[in-house]
Amino acid sequence: MRTSLIAGAAAGTLLAAGFAAPALAVEDGMSELSVLHGIPDTPVDVYVNGENTIDDFQPGDLAGPLDLEPGTYSVALTAADAEDDSEPVLGPIDLTLEADMSYTAVAHLDADGMATANLFTNDISETAAGEGRLTVRHTAAAPAVDIWADGDVLFENLANPDETMGDVPAGTYEAAVSLTGETDPVLGPTDVEIAEGVNTIVYAWGSAEDDTLDLAVQTVDVHSAAPSAVEAGQYGFADEGSSPVPAIAAVLAMLGLTGLALRFARR
Repeated sequence: MRTSLIAGAAAGTLLAAGFAAPALAVEDGMSELSVLHGIPDTPVDVYVNGENTIDDFQPGDLAGPLDLEPGTYSVALTAADAEDDSEPVLGPIDLTLEADMSYTAVAHLDADGMATANLFTNDISETAAGEGRLTVRHTAAAPAVDIWADGDVLFENLANPDETMGDVPAGTYEAAVSLTGETDPVLGPTDVEIAEGVNTIVYAWGSAEDDTLDLAVQTVDVHSAAPSAVEAGQYGFADEGSSPVPAIAAVLAMLGLTGLALRFARR
């Protein structure tokens, strides 16, 4: 009885205050894996531990996220019409995934234009209320670049296969990519929306020499912070013109007396 009342009080407090439990970015005890195909002009099949997991994967496509048991997985890319993974065009590559982590495996070109792959760990740590996270990854056969947001350089001198990130106020930003030290964009400008409690990941992929540069965008939920304040007067008496019924019902809910609160509100 005591345990039920305490649990009811806790639930009532959260509901009355308008809070919600922090979002879980990854299923508890599992690993989350997405796959980005960033090799131009090369449709592939993706084999995981010998099984054709992604069929006819096209350049620029993002697959997943897949919920996987933690462990090491062997990944190989083959021609799209291959019967098995005995003659891969890339790999096999061993990917080690840990529990409660989010990853993106990217098949892409290195700075010299050779096919390669990288496993990136997606930052799902908590963001402040009202903020989102912007991550930029350089996976293109191109020199180092600067990343612009709303006309100003946000990240400087990003080289393949590095990444950079920062938390920014949620909103829509005009993003562009230029070669380091230059102002004329080689990609963009394009609008990128940064949502609260979301890691928005932008990839530059393709080849500058072959004129196949492009952008890909991925979003990953992070552990979001609870709101920092509750609007005054919503459940209290700060709004002198409001009825006291919602306030009294909220107090009863805080005490775990949900049934009584509902009856009181109806009366």
